[in-house]
Amino acid sequence: MPVHFPLKLVSSRMLAPTVRHFAFVRDDGQPLEFLPGQFVQVHFHYDDGKPTKRSYSIASLREERTGQIDDLVEIAVSYVPGGAATHLFESLDAGDRIEASGPFGRFCLMPNDANRRYLLIGTGTGVTPYRAMLPQLRRVISERGIEVVLLFGARNPGELLYGDEFSAFAAATPGFRFVPCYSRALPDAPRADDRRGYVQDALAEFAPDPQHDIAYLCGNPNMVDACFDALKERGFPVPHVRREKYVSSR
Repeated sequence: MPVHFPLKLVSSRMLAPTVRHFAFVRDDGQPLEFLPGQFVQVHFHYDDGKPTKRSYSIASLREERTGQIDDLVEIAVSYVPGGAATHLFESLDAGDRIEASGPFGRFCLMPNDANRRYLLIGTGTGVTPYRAMLPQLRRVISERGIEVVLLFGARNPGELLYGDEFSAFAAATPGFRFVPCYSRALPDAPRADDRRGYVQDALAEFAPDPQHDIAYLCGNPNMVDACFDALKERGFPVPHVRREKYVSSR
């Protein structure tokens, strides 16, 4: 059941010129129990005192943690010029506290899935739930022998959030393929799986199969809609296309 709780900032780092990764712990001594793919809401007030909130997918890699940092609550925040949430997060220092609630959402891997492949498609901070899913994906690849393709759209290599982590996971996990799609500039030394263009353009290359695939779409609403339409045209049933749209809020 979602609950309200305080979060204390442990550390933060820039992932891209306008995206920062934050690592918090609950400041009430309790762990945050969540399913990979869920999100938390951060509660704060505008300058006029009016309450508001913003939603952020949990990016925590729980199963790869040990000791105290098992309880980290990690999120990625896009900075929007003049945004109230941006002002809140830009002013945070280690040890500062914010109020949050959660977890929420059903953008998760389902235990009764019987597919042969997951197509994970994301842009921008829409890739954060897939980071949290990595330990779970490793298990289902091992247990069910499925394949996973992560198509991640970014404008350039400097905006490929968690790109090194996804690349390392792909190298260490047979059955997992990481395909960055760059809409503006390729890396200086492109890899075999690097693509030029948008993820919705690259999708057809992987021959989506409505009989054996389940697709996850997360990120820019235009991308989500374009991929959803393309998958529907290929005969995908709606339950096999799971969506979550990300809209930058001020």
